[in-house]
Amino acid sequence: MRIGIDIGGTFTDFVIFDEEAGTFETYKTLSTPYDPAEAVLSGLERVSSTVVSNVTQSPIPNLSIVHGSTVATNALLERKGARTALITTRGFRDVLAIGRQTRTDIYDFFADRPEPLVPAERRLEITERVDHRGNILTPLDTAELLEIVEQLEALNVDSVAVSLLFSFLHPDHERIITERLREAGFFVSPSSEILPEFREYERTSTTVINAYVSPIMDGYLGRLEAELDAEDFRIMQSNGGSIRAEQARAEAVRSILSGPAGGVVGAQHVAAEAGFERVITFDMGGTSTDVSLCDGHIHVTAEGEIGGLPIRIPYIDIHTVGSGGGSTAYVDAGGALRVGPQSAGADPGPVCYGMGGTQPTVTDANLVLGRLAPDYFLDGRMDLVAGEAYQALTELAEEASLTPQQGLDAAQTAALGVIQVVNAHMERALRVISVERGHDPGDFTLVSFGGAGGLHACDLARALGIPRVLVPPGASTLSAFGMLTADVIKDYVQTVMLPGDTPHDELKRRITPLVERGRGEILAQGVPAEEIELHRELDMRYVGQSYELTIPLSQNINEAFHPTHFQAYGYSEPSAPVEIVNLRLRAVGGVPRPALPHEPLGSADSSTAYLDHRPVVLTDGIADVPFYRGERLRPGHEIEGPAIIVQKDTTTFLSTNDDAEVDGGYNLIIDVKRGVMRDA
Repeated sequence: MRIGIDIGGTFTDFVIFDEEAGTFETYKTLSTPYDPAEAVLSGLERVSSTVVSNVTQSPIPNLSIVHGSTVATNALLERKGARTALITTRGFRDVLAIGRQTRTDIYDFFADRPEPLVPAERRLEITERVDHRGNILTPLDTAELLEIVEQLEALNVDSVAVSLLFSFLHPDHERIITERLREAGFFVSPSSEILPEFREYERTSTTVINAYVSPIMDGYLGRLEAELDAEDFRIMQSNGGSIRAEQARAEAVRSILSGPAGGVVGAQHVAAEAGFERVITFDMGGTSTDVSLCDGHIHVTAEGEIGGLPIRIPYIDIHTVGSGGGSTAYVDAGGALRVGPQSAGADPGPVCYGMGGTQPTVTDANLVLGRLAPDYFLDGRMDLVAGEAYQALTELAEEASLTPQQGLDAAQTAALGVIQVVNAHMERALRVISVERGHDPGDFTLVSFGGAGGLHACDLARALGIPRVLVPPGASTLSAFGMLTADVIKDYVQTVMLPGDTPHDELKRRITPLVERGRGEILAQGVPAEEIELHRELDMRYVGQSYELTIPLSQNINEAFHPTHFQAYGYSEPSAPVEIVNLRLRAVGGVPRPALPHEPLGSADSSTAYLDHRPVVLTDGIADVPFYRGERLRPGHEIEGPAIIVQKDTTTFLSTNDDAEVDGGYNLIIDVKRGVMRDA
């Protein structure tokens, strides 16, 4: 039995795959922000009688769990990580405070930069110095280590980041410091283990982030391992692969974006099985929306920020906005209607949850518009309180001085406004990853998932000119499903600074230590040797440039670099000198993927899935709209919009004139009509 678990801001999702029976089971429970492990453990007790009967055994027989967690992310964003110190080369203690000469708001004279995770009093120095070629200029003064240990103990430090100048070329000094501090009982993150790459500020920032969040992740995963003691327990990484929990406990920075990464992996897999290679993934959950573009493959980057702090570990190129089903609506100081990024989360949640929430949310707006069926929400396991949602949106309309539209009351008018505002936020995010990067959205398919995605996907696709929307049968829990399809992936990097005409044999020789390490560590993850793929790559740039492009290692790297540079930047200069900055290795261990169902198409008649007609608010008024039960739809069934398709954990809204068909994999393929006025 294999289980994928994804913790979101509002719900924790479970996908259970029984390999012997070939069957899937899904389950959602409210997240427990005060202790995320509570939702995981309580959910596992309910998802399946098989799990319940074994949950107290040690270990659980034949149970494999892949888990995506927001624990490290939340610890970083909320500044609730471990009490961390930093040790640097003498004279470089303030690298975190100095940073780069970049300003996020170049016209705002009062803009504040994020405070470093390590304050000045916990930034310590040690005597040593290595030059830019890895030669020792000043030997490490090991006698200072005793005083440093005493200082760390006096400062009540839990975790230590070690980032010395040019340690990626000469890591021995960091290794000596790390061994001494670990002997003293500290959790230590040396940059030579986390990110042996040049760019001192980014390397130090990434190492400090790891030191800051890893003890929190270590405690969380330690508790889960002790409670479950599963045979195979893996953690989803930001790069789209999984690793054993013991490594994630020491390198939590690699799992900062694990949940969204699982969604992209799952969406790309489902879309490819359905015959769509070029997709834009749209994951709208309860707290945020994550979007990514896959042009035949998943894009991975190593340049980004989390909470305003640079992070250089490889991660799937995902753009996130604070728009979700739980995003709260309010009126700003200027009297304008706003939605998000604040979220009602799981506690108290939207007003209609009846758990004490008072601010209306996107979910409340969809309920008031009739687009959510309260009797089918979470398969009827959760009662929605429509009256309280109406009252909250009526008050919002009064506060915003909204004039009711013809045929609608104040609450319905406000609800339409909330949907329009949140759609505008998400449309902007989709444009960032497509139009602003030179891609025509009309060449892609929008893969919609997450609990709230189906209610907004068609309108967003129409606004961007995307011709079709794909909604998988397990859309609400696709991120958890993606974790079950994720390979074991490990990324390695080593800065070398070589000329572009370096012989191929020399490059192969230099990358060999990474290859041996990658193969060994993937084998240690339990992957058979025949399932391992090793992708050798180079970071290259023109001499004098500040940023690199990643090129596969081959006999003709320069011939590959120039057209890649032209595609990325619109120009190239084949006569200009090129340099190789980093060697990269991506080690991939293939895992068995759950087989997706595929059946021949049958009748187009979808009447067997019909539930009833209900009033739904559209842009031009209230209409009687048919509701269908998604679990009763079969391959070949067709539905004409407007219509609502209700599943046990998600809802899909078809706008006027949209047509939907169920394919052989039970995916809902929606033909989005352009030129039709949006229903929100």
